[in-house]
Amino acid sequence: MPRDYYEVLGVPRDAGPDTLKKAYRRLAHQSHPDKNPGDAGAEARFKEASEAYSVLSDAEKRSAYDRFGHEGLAGQGGDPFQGFTDLFNEVFGGGDLFGRGRRRATGQRGADLRYDLEIDFEVAALGGKQSIRIPKHKACADCDGRGGERELCDRCGGHGQIFLQQGFFRVSRTCDRCRGSGQSLRRVCDGCRGDGRVETVQSMSVRIPAGVDTGIRLRLTGEGEAGYDGGPPGDLYVVLFVREHPIFQRDGPDLHCELPISIAQASLGAEIEVPTLEGKEKVQIRAGAQSGDEIRLRGRGLERLNGGGRGDLIVDVFVEVPTRLSQEQRQLLERFAEISGEEVTPRRRGFLDKVRDLLD
Repeated sequence: MPRDYYEVLGVPRDAGPDTLKKAYRRLAHQSHPDKNPGDAGAEARFKEASEAYSVLSDAEKRSAYDRFGHEGLAGQGGDPFQGFTDLFNEVFGGGDLFGRGRRRATGQRGADLRYDLEIDFEVAALGGKQSIRIPKHKACADCDGRGGERELCDRCGGHGQIFLQQGFFRVSRTCDRCRGSGQSLRRVCDGCRGDGRVETVQSMSVRIPAGVDTGIRLRLTGEGEAGYDGGPPGDLYVVLFVREHPIFQRDGPDLHCELPISIAQASLGAEIEVPTLEGKEKVQIRAGAQSGDEIRLRGRGLERLNGGGRGDLIVDVFVEVPTRLSQEQRQLLERFAEISGEEVTPRRRGFLDKVRDLLD
């Protein structure tokens, strides 16, 4: 008569699932055949603990056992070890206890690809589409990426696993001939020579979001290299590099541009056209404007990638001083200085005299 299953696991009769699992894990580690080679007693204890856990971890079997004992399990049929296989995999890894290894999923994912794309400043600012051509492998159309006509692997019989018997314990490993797919090539495809993939140059359109900057990566799912044996393709990562603009300088979502104005415009004020991303726009220069003044155009900057609208366009004013004057211009400025009470010539001579004093 077999021993009481609760006694085998060393747990009380009201033990919960976690208690049962911990008890079985402990006993399985202690009496595992690999840890006790040649020990028939350890092998028997391992089998006994496995049988006890398979019953007590199943609610229906446990109920029958609690009411009628071992006789209550008679005639139930099925796999006597069903219920602890997943735990065994968790404890020891690999296939299940008796070598019923899980067949590896067919196919291997394709490699990811990188493409460096240089774009104009306007495209980065406003968004748009760019066409690219990229060399890569795609699934062979002649064999649908399978490499040719397939048949069951004669080494593993289509299981994808090869089983090895070690005493009571049976282990499995991936078939080295079919790499776990359970299939082998009967006829090699002429188009891809059995690889399942062919080299090609693919043209595609890439959508550029508004507001991107240098270093931004765009992920195009499934546009990388084709997979092997019908596996999924990899992804394509497009890395952006933004060309500099001759007028605008970027500061996050804001744009800066310089606006040169004349002395007359700065003194009297004026209405001047300034460039924006969408075209020209008129701005008002106040009378008495100074170099360093800013004119802010709200919402004329760049889109924020994370939302929140557009930044601003900041126009930096600077007053241009003419380096060459006509005779008439010079006379007019001298007259202006005279009216303003500015002694231009003496002040300049006084400065030169101070320089000479320092040098003497």
